[in-house]
Amino acid sequence: MDLNSSEPLPITERENPRSENLSSLSTTEILGVMNEEDVTVAVAVAAVLPEIARCVDQIVERLRGGGRLFYIGTGTSGRLGVLDAAECPPTFGVSPELVQAVIAGGYEACYRAVEGSEDDRGAGVEDLKKRGFTPNDCLVGIAASGRTPYTVGAVEHAKSLGGLTIALTCVPSSPITRAAEISIVPVVGPEVVTGSTRLKAGTAQKLVLNMLSTATLVKLGYVSGNRMTHVQPRNEKLRARALRILKAETGISDDDALITLREAADDLPVALVMARARVDADLARKALEKASGSVDRAIAELPIRS
Repeated sequence: MDLNSSEPLPITERENPRSENLSSLSTTEILGVMNEEDVTVAVAVAAVLPEIARCVDQIVERLRGGGRLFYIGTGTSGRLGVLDAAECPPTFGVSPELVQAVIAGGYEACYRAVEGSEDDRGAGVEDLKKRGFTPNDCLVGIAASGRTPYTVGAVEHAKSLGGLTIALTCVPSSPITRAAEISIVPVVGPEVVTGSTRLKAGTAQKLVLNMLSTATLVKLGYVSGNRMTHVQPRNEKLRARALRILKAETGISDDDALITLREAADDLPVALVMARARVDADLARKALEKASGSVDRAIAELPIRS
Protein backbone atom coordinates (compact mmCIF):
# COMPACT_ATOMS: atom_id res chain seq x y z
CA MET A 1 0.00 0.00 0.00
CA ASP A 2 1.37 3.39 -1.05
CA LEU A 3 0.39 5.94 1.58
CA ASN A 4 2.01 8.70 -0.49
CA SER A 5 -0.07 7.98 -3.59
CA SER A 6 -1.57 11.02 -5.29
CA GLU A 7 -4.66 9.03 -6.24
CA PRO A 8 -7.73 10.53 -4.51
CA LEU A 9 -9.41 8.52 -1.80
CA PRO A 10 -12.69 6.83 -2.74
CA ILE A 11 -15.59 8.90 -1.45
CA THR A 12 -16.45 6.09 0.98
CA GLU A 13 -13.05 6.55 2.68
CA ARG A 14 -13.15 10.33 3.05
CA GLU A 15 -13.96 12.18 6.25
CA ASN A 16 -17.46 13.50 6.75
CA PRO A 17 -17.48 17.13 7.94
CA ARG A 18 -20.98 16.70 9.36
CA SER A 19 -19.73 14.15 11.89
CA GLU A 20 -16.25 15.51 12.63
CA ASN A 21 -17.13 16.14 16.30
CA LEU A 22 -18.93 12.82 16.76
CA SER A 23 -16.89 11.66 19.77
CA SER A 24 -17.72 14.80 21.74
CA LEU A 25 -21.49 14.64 21.19
CA SER A 26 -24.13 13.36 23.57
CA THR A 27 -25.82 10.04 22.88
CA THR A 28 -28.91 11.73 21.46
CA GLU A 29 -26.79 13.98 19.26
CA ILE A 30 -24.81 11.01 17.90
CA LEU A 31 -28.04 9.24 17.00
CA GLY A 32 -29.38 12.42 15.41
CA VAL A 33 -26.33 12.75 13.16
CA MET A 34 -26.61 9.11 12.14
CA ASN A 35 -30.30 9.41 11.39
CA GLU A 36 -29.80 12.54 9.30
CA GLU A 37 -27.12 10.80 7.26
CA ASP A 38 -29.26 7.68 6.82
CA VAL A 39 -32.06 9.79 5.33
CA THR A 40 -29.80 10.52 2.36
CA VAL A 41 -29.42 6.83 1.50
CA ALA A 42 -32.90 6.32 0.07
CA VAL A 43 -32.43 9.43 -2.06
CA ALA A 44 -29.17 8.01 -3.45
CA VAL A 45 -30.85 4.70 -4.26
CA ALA A 46 -33.79 6.48 -5.93
CA ALA A 47 -31.32 8.14 -8.30
CA VAL A 48 -30.20 4.74 -9.67
CA LEU A 49 -33.62 3.08 -10.10
CA PRO A 50 -33.25 2.99 -13.92
CA GLU A 51 -30.05 0.95 -13.58
CA ILE A 52 -31.67 -1.37 -11.05
CA ALA A 53 -34.64 -1.90 -13.38
CA ARG A 54 -32.33 -2.73 -16.27
CA CYS A 55 -30.56 -5.30 -14.09
CA VAL A 56 -33.82 -6.90 -12.94
CA ASP A 57 -35.08 -7.32 -16.50
CA GLN A 58 -31.85 -8.95 -17.61
CA ILE A 59 -31.65 -11.20 -14.52
CA VAL A 60 -35.24 -12.35 -15.14
CA GLU A 61 -34.38 -13.22 -18.73
CA ARG A 62 -31.35 -15.26 -17.63
CA LEU A 63 -33.23 -17.09 -14.87
CA ARG A 64 -36.08 -17.96 -17.23
CA GLY A 65 -33.45 -19.56 -19.43
CA GLY A 66 -32.20 -21.76 -16.58
CA GLY A 67 -29.52 -19.44 -15.20
CA ARG A 68 -28.80 -18.57 -11.59
CA LEU A 69 -28.13 -15.37 -9.67
CA PHE A 70 -24.88 -15.07 -7.71
CA TYR A 71 -23.74 -12.39 -5.27
CA ILE A 72 -20.04 -12.08 -4.48
CA GLY A 73 -18.21 -9.80 -2.07
CA THR A 74 -15.97 -9.46 0.96
CA GLY A 75 -16.52 -8.25 4.51
CA THR A 76 -19.78 -6.34 5.00
CA SER A 77 -20.57 -6.48 1.29
CA GLY A 78 -20.19 -10.25 1.23
CA ARG A 79 -22.28 -10.68 4.37
CA LEU A 80 -25.10 -8.61 2.86
CA GLY A 81 -25.06 -10.86 -0.19
CA VAL A 82 -25.28 -13.94 2.03
CA LEU A 83 -28.22 -12.43 3.91
CA ASP A 84 -30.21 -11.63 0.79
CA ALA A 85 -29.56 -15.01 -0.82
CA ALA A 86 -30.46 -16.87 2.37
CA GLU A 87 -33.81 -15.08 2.59
CA CYS A 88 -34.98 -16.08 -0.91
CA PRO A 89 -35.93 -19.74 -0.23
CA PRO A 90 -38.12 -19.07 2.84
CA THR A 91 -39.72 -15.98 1.30
CA PHE A 92 -40.32 -17.22 -2.24
CA GLY A 93 -40.05 -21.00 -1.96
CA VAL A 94 -37.23 -21.18 -4.51
CA SER A 95 -34.34 -23.63 -4.47
CA PRO A 96 -31.23 -22.47 -2.57
CA GLU A 97 -29.40 -23.03 -5.87
CA LEU A 98 -31.30 -20.25 -7.66
CA VAL A 99 -29.84 -17.34 -5.67
CA GLN A 100 -26.41 -18.02 -4.20
CA ALA A 101 -23.88 -15.95 -2.29
CA VAL A 102 -20.10 -16.25 -2.39
CA ILE A 103 -18.09 -14.52 0.33
CA ALA A 104 -14.32 -14.22 0.60
CA GLY A 105 -13.04 -16.48 3.35
CA GLY A 106 -16.07 -18.78 3.14
CA TYR A 107 -19.10 -18.78 5.40
CA GLU A 108 -16.91 -18.44 8.49
CA ALA A 109 -16.55 -14.82 7.35
CA CYS A 110 -20.26 -14.32 8.07
CA TYR A 111 -19.63 -14.22 11.80
CA ARG A 112 -15.88 -13.65 12.08
CA ALA A 113 -13.90 -11.08 10.08
CA VAL A 114 -11.58 -12.64 7.49
CA GLU A 115 -10.73 -9.32 5.86
CA GLY A 116 -7.31 -10.28 4.52
CA SER A 117 -8.91 -12.55 1.93
CA GLU A 118 -10.25 -9.56 0.02
CA ASP A 119 -6.81 -8.80 -1.45
CA ASP A 120 -6.58 -12.14 -3.28
CA ARG A 121 -7.69 -11.40 -6.84
CA GLY A 122 -7.52 -15.02 -7.94
CA ALA A 123 -9.53 -16.33 -5.00
CA GLY A 124 -12.77 -14.81 -6.28
CA VAL A 125 -12.23 -16.53 -9.63
CA GLU A 126 -11.58 -19.88 -7.95
CA ASP A 127 -14.64 -19.51 -5.73
CA LEU A 128 -16.83 -18.92 -8.79
CA LYS A 129 -15.33 -21.93 -10.54
CA LYS A 130 -16.18 -24.10 -7.52
CA ARG A 131 -19.83 -23.05 -7.88
CA GLY A 132 -19.80 -23.96 -11.57
CA PHE A 133 -20.59 -20.45 -12.81
CA THR A 134 -21.74 -20.60 -16.47
CA PRO A 135 -22.49 -18.14 -19.30
CA ASN A 136 -26.20 -18.46 -18.43
CA ASP A 137 -25.67 -17.11 -14.92
CA CYS A 138 -25.69 -13.61 -13.42
CA LEU A 139 -23.10 -12.17 -11.02
CA VAL A 140 -23.57 -9.14 -8.79
CA GLY A 141 -20.19 -7.97 -7.50
CA ILE A 142 -20.74 -6.04 -4.27
CA ALA A 143 -17.94 -3.68 -3.20
CA ALA A 144 -18.59 -0.41 -1.39
CA SER A 145 -15.25 1.07 -2.47
CA GLY A 146 -15.44 -0.50 -5.91
CA ARG A 147 -11.82 -1.62 -5.85
CA THR A 148 -11.73 -4.89 -3.87
CA PRO A 149 -9.39 -7.25 -5.80
CA TYR A 150 -11.28 -10.42 -4.84
CA THR A 151 -14.57 -9.06 -6.17
CA VAL A 152 -13.20 -7.25 -9.22
CA GLY A 153 -11.34 -10.39 -10.30
CA ALA A 154 -14.51 -12.46 -10.02
CA VAL A 155 -16.53 -9.97 -12.05
CA GLU A 156 -13.89 -9.90 -14.79
CA HIS A 157 -13.88 -13.71 -14.91
CA ALA A 158 -17.67 -13.94 -15.08
CA LYS A 159 -17.76 -11.39 -17.89
CA SER A 160 -15.11 -13.31 -19.84
CA LEU A 161 -17.39 -16.36 -19.73
CA GLY A 162 -20.33 -14.41 -21.11
CA GLY A 163 -22.29 -14.20 -17.87
CA LEU A 164 -24.30 -11.11 -16.95
CA THR A 165 -22.13 -8.97 -14.67
CA ILE A 166 -23.42 -6.22 -12.39
CA ALA A 167 -21.39 -3.95 -10.13
CA LEU A 168 -22.98 -2.70 -6.90
CA THR A 169 -20.75 -0.01 -5.43
CA CYS A 170 -20.94 3.44 -3.88
CA VAL A 171 -17.97 4.90 -5.77
CA PRO A 172 -18.41 6.12 -9.36
CA SER A 173 -15.77 5.27 -11.98
CA SER A 174 -14.16 2.65 -9.76
CA PRO A 175 -12.43 -0.52 -11.02
CA ILE A 176 -15.51 -2.69 -10.54
CA THR A 177 -17.67 -0.35 -12.65
CA ARG A 178 -15.17 -0.71 -15.47
CA ALA A 179 -15.20 -4.50 -15.12
CA ALA A 180 -18.99 -5.03 -15.10
CA GLU A 181 -21.53 -4.79 -17.89
CA ILE A 182 -23.98 -2.76 -15.77
CA SER A 183 -23.19 -0.64 -12.73
CA ILE A 184 -25.48 0.39 -9.87
CA VAL A 185 -23.82 3.25 -8.01
CA PRO A 186 -25.83 4.90 -5.21
CA VAL A 187 -23.47 7.68 -4.08
CA VAL A 188 -24.05 8.02 -0.34
CA GLY A 189 -20.93 10.07 0.42
CA PRO A 190 -18.53 9.79 3.37
CA GLU A 191 -19.55 7.74 6.39
CA VAL A 192 -20.41 9.02 9.86
CA VAL A 193 -17.44 7.02 11.13
CA THR A 194 -14.75 7.49 8.50
CA GLY A 195 -14.44 4.45 6.25
CA SER A 196 -17.04 2.36 8.11
CA THR A 197 -18.97 1.25 5.05
CA ARG A 198 -21.23 -1.02 7.10
CA LEU A 199 -23.19 2.20 7.71
CA LYS A 200 -24.59 4.24 4.78
CA ALA A 201 -22.91 2.21 2.03
CA GLY A 202 -24.09 -1.03 3.63
CA THR A 203 -27.62 0.32 3.96
CA ALA A 204 -27.64 1.33 0.30
CA GLN A 205 -26.37 -2.09 -0.73
CA LYS A 206 -29.05 -3.80 1.36
CA LEU A 207 -31.79 -1.69 -0.24
CA VAL A 208 -30.55 -2.46 -3.74
CA LEU A 209 -30.22 -6.20 -3.05
CA ASN A 210 -33.77 -6.20 -1.65
CA MET A 211 -34.94 -4.69 -4.93
CA LEU A 212 -32.95 -7.00 -7.19
CA SER A 213 -34.11 -10.25 -5.61
CA THR A 214 -37.68 -9.20 -4.81
CA ALA A 215 -38.49 -7.60 -8.16
CA THR A 216 -36.88 -10.52 -10.00
CA LEU A 217 -38.90 -13.15 -8.17
CA VAL A 218 -42.10 -11.12 -8.46
CA LYS A 219 -41.55 -10.98 -12.23
CA LEU A 220 -40.92 -14.73 -12.27
CA GLY A 221 -44.33 -15.39 -10.70
CA TYR A 222 -43.50 -16.12 -7.09
CA VAL A 223 -45.83 -13.41 -5.77
CA SER A 224 -49.52 -12.80 -6.48
CA GLY A 225 -50.57 -9.23 -5.84
CA ASN A 226 -48.39 -8.64 -2.81
CA ARG A 227 -48.80 -12.12 -1.33
CA MET A 228 -46.00 -14.67 -0.90
CA THR A 229 -47.77 -17.47 -2.74
CA HIS A 230 -44.75 -19.77 -2.45
CA VAL A 231 -44.15 -19.42 1.28
CA GLN A 232 -43.15 -22.71 2.89
CA PRO A 233 -45.32 -23.43 5.96
CA ARG A 234 -42.63 -25.03 8.10
CA ASN A 235 -43.79 -23.64 11.44
CA GLU A 236 -47.06 -22.50 12.99
CA LYS A 237 -46.63 -18.83 12.02
CA LEU A 238 -45.91 -19.70 8.39
CA ARG A 239 -48.70 -22.29 8.27
CA ALA A 240 -51.17 -19.66 9.48
CA ARG A 241 -49.84 -17.25 6.83
CA ALA A 242 -50.22 -19.91 4.13
CA LEU A 243 -53.83 -20.51 5.14
CA ARG A 244 -54.58 -16.77 5.07
CA ILE A 245 -53.06 -16.48 1.60
CA LEU A 246 -54.97 -19.53 0.37
CA LYS A 247 -58.28 -18.10 1.62
CA ALA A 248 -57.58 -14.60 0.30
CA GLU A 249 -56.57 -15.87 -3.14
CA THR A 250 -59.42 -18.33 -3.57
CA GLY A 251 -62.29 -17.23 -1.32
CA ILE A 252 -62.68 -20.69 0.19
CA SER A 253 -63.71 -21.31 3.80
CA ASP A 254 -61.44 -21.99 6.75
CA ASP A 255 -62.31 -25.69 6.71
CA ASP A 256 -61.79 -26.02 2.95
CA ALA A 257 -58.47 -24.21 3.20
CA LEU A 258 -57.27 -26.65 5.86
CA ILE A 259 -58.39 -29.65 3.79
CA THR A 260 -56.85 -28.32 0.57
CA LEU A 261 -53.51 -27.50 2.16
CA ARG A 262 -53.43 -30.95 3.77
CA GLU A 263 -54.19 -32.64 0.43
CA ALA A 264 -51.41 -30.56 -1.14
CA ALA A 265 -48.98 -31.89 1.49
CA ASP A 266 -48.53 -28.34 2.83
CA ASP A 267 -47.35 -27.11 -0.58
CA LEU A 268 -49.05 -23.71 -0.92
CA PRO A 269 -48.61 -23.27 -4.71
CA VAL A 270 -50.13 -26.72 -5.26
CA ALA A 271 -53.02 -25.84 -2.94
CA LEU A 272 -53.62 -22.57 -4.80
CA VAL A 273 -53.76 -24.28 -8.18
CA MET A 274 -56.01 -27.00 -6.77
CA ALA A 275 -58.49 -24.49 -5.35
CA ARG A 276 -58.50 -22.02 -8.22
CA ALA A 277 -58.50 -24.52 -11.10
CA ARG A 278 -60.49 -27.20 -9.23
CA VAL A 279 -58.01 -29.97 -9.95
CA ASP A 280 -56.37 -32.62 -7.81
CA ALA A 281 -52.89 -32.36 -6.32
CA ASP A 282 -51.16 -34.46 -8.98
CA LEU A 283 -52.51 -32.37 -11.84
CA ALA A 284 -51.66 -29.16 -9.97
CA ARG A 285 -48.07 -30.30 -9.45
CA LYS A 286 -47.65 -31.20 -13.12
CA ALA A 287 -49.04 -27.83 -14.21
CA LEU A 288 -46.70 -26.00 -11.83
CA GLU A 289 -43.73 -27.95 -13.13
CA LYS A 290 -44.56 -26.97 -16.72
CA ALA A 291 -45.04 -23.34 -15.62
CA SER A 292 -41.68 -23.18 -13.79
CA GLY A 293 -43.49 -22.70 -10.49
CA SER A 294 -45.72 -19.78 -11.49
CA VAL A 295 -49.21 -20.26 -10.04
CA ASP A 296 -50.87 -17.92 -12.54
CA ARG A 297 -49.21 -19.56 -15.56
CA ALA A 298 -50.02 -23.02 -14.23
CA ILE A 299 -53.69 -22.11 -13.89
CA ALA A 300 -53.77 -20.51 -17.35
CA GLU A 301 -52.68 -23.83 -18.87
CA LEU A 302 -55.43 -25.79 -17.11
CA PRO A 303 -59.12 -25.94 -18.06
CA ILE A 304 -61.10 -24.24 -15.27
CA ARG A 305 -63.69 -26.67 -13.95
CA SER A 306 -67.07 -25.51 -12.76
